Amino acid sequence: MSTISVFDMAGKQVAETELNDEIFGITPNEAVMHAMVVNYLANQRQGTQSTLTRTEVSGGGRKPWRQKGTGHARQGSTRAPQWYHGGVALGPKPRDYRYALNKKVRRLAMKSALSTKVLDNNMIVLDALTLDSYKTKTIAEMLKALGVEGKALIVTAEADSKVIKSAANIPGVKTAAVNTLNVYDILNYDKFIVVKNAVGKIEEVYA
Repeated sequence: MSTISVFDMAGKQVAETELNDEIFGITPNEAVMHAMVVNYLANQRQGTQSTLTRTEVSGGGRKPWRQKGTGHARQGSTRAPQWYHGGVALGPKPRDYRYALNKKVRRLAMKSALSTKVLDNNMIVLDALTLDSYKTKTIAEMLKALGVEGKALIVTAEADSKVIKSAANIPGVKTAAVNTLNVYDILNYDKFIVVKNAVGKIEEVYA
């Protein structure tokens, strides 16, 4: 078990907590993390792109000129792909880009991403994150006290509307609950700020 410092919202170290090395202390597998990021991005694609084929473009019902004797190349329709206003040949059609990775790969990718944050000293544990009201200033002051610059991911045990809305207006800051945590967000944000009870919940899920 490795230990990590626990800070309060004022940026002061108030305690230390142990991390499960099976989750936060493994050797990161870059290939698996890459596969998980590619999978996440593919699953975000809407796949709604669509082009009109020659059968879907309006017009072109009449043969433009007779088959032989004009000196032109033979043509059957003015909506063939080589014509202006013609249909698109082999263009994209709506499709589903989603695919699944097996459970062992997903778990290993998550453990690798979490371990990466610990190895790079980019993980910050908070003793608690409580807000009395919707206040962006409170979150901004907390980040400043913790010395956080750049992009940051704030993770809570459960979805907290006050935290979510208070952090929403800060550029480069995103909030997530443990059940919505994903490898892409962990790697995409510079700092991984997680509440202490969320650490316990992560260990319960991935132990």
